Order: sequence, then C-alpha cells, then structure tokens
Amino acid sequence: MGGDLRIRKAVEADLDGVGKLYEDVCDYLDAHGNYPGWKKGIYPVRRDAERGMMANALYVARIGERTVGTVILTHEPEDGYGNGKWLTEDDYRRIYVVHTLAVHPDFLKCGIGTELLVFAERVAREEQCVSIRLDVVKDNIPAERLYQKCGYQWAGTVSLGYEAYGLPWYQLYEKLL
Repeated sequence: MGGDLRIRKAVEADLDGVGKLYEDVCDYLDAHGNYPGWKKGIYPVRRDAERGMMANALYVARIGERTVGTVILTHEPEDGYGNGKWLTEDDYRRIYVVHTLAVHPDFLKCGIGTELLVFAERVAREEQCVSIRLDVVKDNIPAERLYQKCGYQWAGTVSLGYEAYGLPWYQLYEKLL
C-alpha cells in the first residue's frame, strides 16, 4: 500500500478531497461497471460529505496528504430498514449505520475498505453499540463480498425507495459487536 494509513474524523479542509474522491469513484464506476448505481454530480457529491461533517459523522482515510477512502457513520437508519430481519432490537442509539463507504480507485484491493470497517467497529464499540448495519445495492457483488468477509450477516432484501433511479432492491447486512 505504501505509507501509513490513518483514519480520522473529517475537518472542513478535507471536504474538497472527499468531493474529488467521490468524482473519481463515479468516473471509475462508469468505466468499469457501476454496481452501486452512483452518478457523478448526483450522488455522492461534496454536499453529502459536508452534511456528514456537519453531523460529526464523516471520516477520512488518508495516506500522507492523499484522501484514499471515506465513510459516514450515523445512528440514522434508511426508511426501508424497518423491513429487515435484523439480529438486534431497533434501538438506533446503540446501532451505527454505515453510509457512503468509498475507496479511491487507485487504492482498490489494498485493504482500505476493510480498514474503514474495522475503524467503524472500534468507534461503535467505544460507544457501547451492539451492532453496525448497512445496505448495499442488490448485485453489488464486490461490496457484498467485502461485508461478508468482514463478518456482516445478511438481514434481508428491501426497497429503500430509489426505484426512480433504477435501484429497486437493497441487501441489508448487520454485524454484531
């Protein structure tokens, strides 16, 4: 991988780098198969990172001065989560939800996604959370493999209301802590 990977809470100076990472990921997906259905200029965009930072929920993974990954961790479920077959009770004060986990295309298959998830678990444990939940577009096989490898268990297939974007089904995953 080269260099030390550091993950920390984002600050305002990180927002341009996260916005650029989102653009680079969308360009890569357009050229190599867009499993998550992300669209440059629509989602994810710098404004999503800004909202995450304002909520004190945006984290960046950096090697040197370069932003190589990012994740948003909240206690806010997506609307369709109520239809999942979860492993724990729905007390979101004690459950983290992973949103917008992204790794820069230059750093794919370097373990950054895994490190972001390990970091999320550490943050969740420090706050005495019981689990971490996330969703992934159905047939986003690379992401599903990552989550399964990291110990996440399938908790159902649901609609999250994104049919208009051609994204009718999402796989739900949960990891007990």
